[in-house]
Amino acid sequence: MKKILLVDDEESIHLLYRDELEEAGYEVHSALSGDEALNTLEIIKPDLVILDINMPGINGIDTLRSMKEKMPTLPVILSSAYQEFKQDLASWASDDYIVKSADLSELLASVRKHLS
Repeated sequence: MKKILLVDDEESIHLLYRDELEEAGYEVHSALSGDEALNTLEIIKPDLVILDINMPGINGIDTLRSMKEKMPTLPVILSSAYQEFKQDLASWASDDYIVKSADLSELLASVRKHLS
């Protein structure tokens, strides 16, 4: 079973994404901050990370940089409620960029693409 690390400071996103991803057959681990994600990364050794951008403490862009330094081939999908972050050059280091929505079909398609 492929492992996904979900990094987001919103509990509602964890509940929504976890249900959909587990139903799709993935093992989901959660982190509520960039710091927690970086501390958990080497313990869990996920196959993919879904990472929020706008979080307190270490933001998603800085977390992404640190993750890619530690595990350069790890697929990271940035997930944000803000479309404008997609234009930020720093977000281009991610493997995909998804705008948060109640329709998770785009997220699931991206996860499948990077884990197949």
